[in-house]
Amino acid sequence: MYSALLKKIARGLGKIGVPYMVIGGQAVLLHGEPRLTTDIDLTLGTGVEGLSKILGLCEKMGLVPLPGDPHAFAMETMVLPARDKKSGIRVDFIFSNSAFERAALSRTVGMRIGGTDVRFASAEDLVIHKLVAGRPRDLEDARGVLVKNAGMDTGYMRAWLREFDTALGGEYEERLNILLAEAPNK
Repeated sequence: MYSALLKKIARGLGKIGVPYMVIGGQAVLLHGEPRLTTDIDLTLGTGVEGLSKILGLCEKMGLVPLPGDPHAFAMETMVLPARDKKSGIRVDFIFSNSAFERAALSRTVGMRIGGTDVRFASAEDLVIHKLVAGRPRDLEDARGVLVKNAGMDTGYMRAWLREFDTALGGEYEERLNILLAEAPNK
């Protein structure tokens, strides 16, 4: 079910010219430890000014926006949650124009799924996403990605995490240091 929907979304976004990357649990399945995930999270290479394109795509693909007022919701949250009519799978379209997201979109990893190239966040960018989100599940996901992927570009991750530390007042680089100290692959 997920593979078929990922293919359909990848083809649809390609047709309307919107760059994207799969993040969240689906990307963890590629880069980290297997775990249950019940949705598809996609970061888009457009801000909310691209909402009408995404709403049109949703209509063509049988994805039903979940908010009563999708425009107002997306303007407030930068997210358009939708549900696939056929499978019931939730899909979150995350709008972004940040420097980090632009960099991450230029570093995606392609995976062929049934003849379709589906773009996933790189392992490094997935770890950054997970450390900034910071929920217990996210930290476990980041740990699993670090363990499974020896030789990751820690300099790249540290540079972006320092940017987030400054911008958001967090301790994201320290989270990475803790996980790296625990990881057998350092």
